[in-house]
Amino acid sequence: MPELTEKVSGLIITYNEEKNIREVLECFDFCDEIVIIDSFSKDNTVEIAKANPNVKIIQNRFEDFTKQRNLALDNAKNDWVLFLDGDERISQELKKEIIKTINDSKACDAYYFFRVFFLGKEKIRFSGTQNDKNFRLFRKSKAYYDTNKKVHETLIVNGDVGFLKNKLLHYSYENYDAFKKKMLYYGALKGSELTDKGKKYSVITHWSKVAFKFTKTYFLKLGILDGINGLKISYLQSLYVDETYRNLKNKK
Repeated sequence: MPELTEKVSGLIITYNEEKNIREVLECFDFCDEIVIIDSFSKDNTVEIAKANPNVKIIQNRFEDFTKQRNLALDNAKNDWVLFLDGDERISQELKKEIIKTINDSKACDAYYFFRVFFLGKEKIRFSGTQNDKNFRLFRKSKAYYDTNKKVHETLIVNGDVGFLKNKLLHYSYENYDAFKKKMLYYGALKGSELTDKGKKYSVITHWSKVAFKFTKTYFLKLGILDGINGLKISYLQSLYVDETYRNLKNKK
């Protein structure tokens, strides 16, 4: 493994991640420090993380994902940061590419990672995942998370953007029930976001968007080719939209 010419901070936000925390911390083994923003986990996440000498833990009450992410950026001592979720893993090939990228004097300011999705142990090839990408490696001096977003956080980059070739492994949902629970939770946060923006509830908008989300995921994004998992994903994506508008309706 090549050595880094610049130091990098590994960042992660956690809540009850005891099943994942050991493996994701191993992904940061080339980082100078690891900053964890924990939302007062009730399991052994913090105790397990403390065993790593490079870890700095900050516990902060959860309001939304964006605030937690920006707090992590504020507490990173290095300009280069690698931001992972608890259910994401990097391969050795991707790790080498990250180090090579940081060492490049002509490196961009932020890099998209494409992701390979798994539902349980099954790889999802379509259902909209085939083009999924997120910023995971960037200079914090050139980027921040949009404070208007409570969920599906958006990184604003004031600089050049690039793409890494090797893909991030995203073990996004342990099982169907965990997937459903997450979609309902994200829908509630998105509904609150729309409320804060002054959006008004419309029954026509509600159900047309639910129907379109299912159709888009299952047919236009080829969820049908993922078999039963594609059907499940399409339904749960539409459930997320349904929960968003139910939350908006209840807060009007």
